[in-house]
Amino acid sequence: MKIGITCYPSMGGSGIIATELGIILAERGHDVHFITSNLPFRIRKPLPNITFHQVEVNQYAVFQYPPYDISLSTKIASVIKEYDLDILHMHYAVPHAICGILGRQMSGKDVKIMTTLHGTDITVLGYDHSLKDAIKFGIENSDVVTSVSQSLAKQTQDIIGTKKEIIPIYNFVREIDFPTQRNEKLKELYGIASDEKVLIHVSNFRQVKRIDTILETFKKVHDKIPSKLLLLGDGPELMEMKRLARDLGVLDDVLFLGKQEFVNQFYQMSDLVLLLSEKESFGLTLLEAMKTGVVPIGSTAGGIKEVIKHKETGFVVDIGDSERASQYAIQLLTDEALYAEMRENMLADIAERFNSDFIADQYEYYYKQMLEE
Repeated sequence: MKIGITCYPSMGGSGIIATELGIILAERGHDVHFITSNLPFRIRKPLPNITFHQVEVNQYAVFQYPPYDISLSTKIASVIKEYDLDILHMHYAVPHAICGILGRQMSGKDVKIMTTLHGTDITVLGYDHSLKDAIKFGIENSDVVTSVSQSLAKQTQDIIGTKKEIIPIYNFVREIDFPTQRNEKLKELYGIASDEKVLIHVSNFRQVKRIDTILETFKKVHDKIPSKLLLLGDGPELMEMKRLARDLGVLDDVLFLGKQEFVNQFYQMSDLVLLLSEKESFGLTLLEAMKTGVVPIGSTAGGIKEVIKHKETGFVVDIGDSERASQYAIQLLTDEALYAEMRENMLADIAERFNSDFIADQYEYYYKQMLEE
């Protein structure tokens, strides 16, 4: 198959999944064409069967903002015609699905369109009444629509009011990139004592991530157990969270490490991963940490409770409940047998439900279904 993929090529979860899926499809012999504004950051070396088509957005005096949507649609149409694509896989309903639909019309070719919903296009943009009709149009004019969790599929139908079937296909991590292993030597590099436990959180430091709850949880853990908290990422809440860490008296034991590309190495020295968001369509950082061998504590938001099986592969708490989160954390960090059992369950569950080949098989199945219709 000849497959065009459009996504945001940044370090966000949607771009990671789109890129990793494209790489797997190329390894399986499909011709994959990334139609994006920049080379996706997970493509670090030349790969057979992958072609990158850059969308160039020019500045025009008449436009207040560069016309990304028109440039993307035009580029998609050009690639469809030049390479005789069979399928477009658009990640996000707005703007990408709509650009794919427009590009298909411009090309005059009967290209099939799959749209994958990742969350922000629904949980944020979907509440904007001025965009709701556009999102609905993108969804209902796609041949197949998938979402990264069952929770997001239901939320989309409730918010957008569409009757379009939305097929949940979970995210995955490339096993080769997140080996299950520990690396105690990394703790030394960051001045972490061998007897200190390490908690980790990775995000874009927005309010919705509830890093305040994570800091409050860590404060309660730190009062009982020698520990450090790694916070990876950057964003609008960064300085406020530093102030909160100072107010809680834990600033010296919280490492604000900024954006990091090779997060797998930080997971290798961590004992617990925390994701206590108030909105989360899936929680890819959880899956990455879990595959590395780090036991999770998450909130009940969105897809998190689908990733973590409560009391079996990790723990789930109500949004904002730092007391319960800290109790679970202390329990895991002081009971070696419980930690080992939960870790074993977690790794077995990932191998069964989030295996990269298993997830890629599902996408391939629906690609073939579209082409047979």
